[in-house]
Amino acid sequence: MRPAPFATAADPAPDFVVIDVETACSRVSSICQVGIVGFRDGRETFAYETLVDPCDEFHAANIRIHGIAAERVIGQPTFAQLHAAIDGHLTGRITVAHSHFDKGALAAACRIHDRPTIETRWLDSVRVAKRAWPDLPNHRLGGLARYLGIAHRHHDALSDARAAGWVIVKAIDHTGLSLADWMAPPRPPGPAPRPAADGPLRGERIAILGEPRDGAVARTVAAMGGTVMTAPGSTTTMLVVAAAEPYPLSIRRSPLWQRVQQLTAAGRPIRVVTAATIAALGQSVSA
Repeated sequence: MRPAPFATAADPAPDFVVIDVETACSRVSSICQVGIVGFRDGRETFAYETLVDPCDEFHAANIRIHGIAAERVIGQPTFAQLHAAIDGHLTGRITVAHSHFDKGALAAACRIHDRPTIETRWLDSVRVAKRAWPDLPNHRLGGLARYLGIAHRHHDALSDARAAGWVIVKAIDHTGLSLADWMAPPRPPGPAPRPAADGPLRGERIAILGEPRDGAVARTVAAMGGTVMTAPGSTTTMLVVAAAEPYPLSIRRSPLWQRVQQLTAAGRPIRVVTAATIAALGQSVSA
């Protein structure tokens, strides 16, 4: 497919763009397909996709992954010829990629083809997904797409770019964090709040699954006298889950959940309750 046209001057600038590339062989510079998608206000604004003559050999392993063989790129533009178009979409903008592979591939292709480095601000959608949905068993793009209900054809550059963009959109909706928040360096969790001297949870030692140890659930627990633990251990008496019952598979596969199950099986009585239960208890105490 030939490159799609640029977004016109009348089109609003995207909040961010997403890029994905496929490569012909083990050399990351061997880009054979590029997909770029723009997003603004939670909606897709443009899509750009092209096959690329990598000026390199094709390895069978790569062909099996994406289905692009040497004969498909005959007559397609080289990276050197496409550099201006890619640069026009990315330079000066926030560029999302799912892992650092695409960033490294672009940089390597620029070096190999003697083109200027593309100056953009990178955002890794893997890091975003890990922070937004920390209890998923993995954060590969295919699994995220299934979990979030995103249409996706894996190892097609345009489909991969579109899916990674929707991961960002859904992470913003899920967490309430803005794009600027996601661009800021992640803040490590602060210390757990100190428990109140008295309250209905006094004496309870509580681990929290699904929220940080200094989050809203932890503050509610501490206000009622409970001690918030960094992780479940031999003295834990309660696990508070920031999810509704029945608990989703992502919760039940998390290391923290598994640790609580191990402690319970070893004879440690640990009650498991939802954050909603804790919130209701807090409201009844304050009423």
